[in-house]
Amino acid sequence: MNKIVLVGMTAVALTLGACTNKRAAPETPAAVQTPATDPNSTDPNSLEVVELPALQADLVAKAGSDTVYFGTDEYAIDAASQATLAAQARWLLANPNVRASIEGHADERGTREYNQALGERRANAARDYLVSQGVPSTRLVVTSWGKERPVAVGSNEEAWAQNRRAVTVIIR
Repeated sequence: MNKIVLVGMTAVALTLGACTNKRAAPETPAAVQTPATDPNSTDPNSLEVVELPALQADLVAKAGSDTVYFGTDEYAIDAASQATLAAQARWLLANPNVRASIEGHADERGTREYNQALGERRANAARDYLVSQGVPSTRLVVTSWGKERPVAVGSNEEAWAQNRRAVTVIIR
């Protein structure tokens, strides 16, 4: 009888072990993060950036979009982007307990270093506009992904246009 119990317990342990979902964390290139220019801002290297999907969905629903787009090699905020960012600023001001990572992206053309810097300039431009609308800079972190996280795959103008962007991501 003891052998049966032992065999049964071993089978249960093996079954439970086989059901465990142990996935290795996906490798992603390191982002370049810079703090807001406010001297009281938190060092982004010490941040635990946790995205908040429910609040992200609320931002998109109420502000219309979490993304602004740029022309080739540009980081200036145009009129359409100003309207989107103004709506995002109103949402952020209405939700004073949330923080945001402003993530800059570039298309696949150019070197990794160039696109990393361009993504940072785009994110800083979006962050600066949010700050001009009254959002405290201490609630904003800038992250540049360069060309490492495309939203559209392809080597054509349609894909490139979608990848030249800054995204406001709600974080804890």
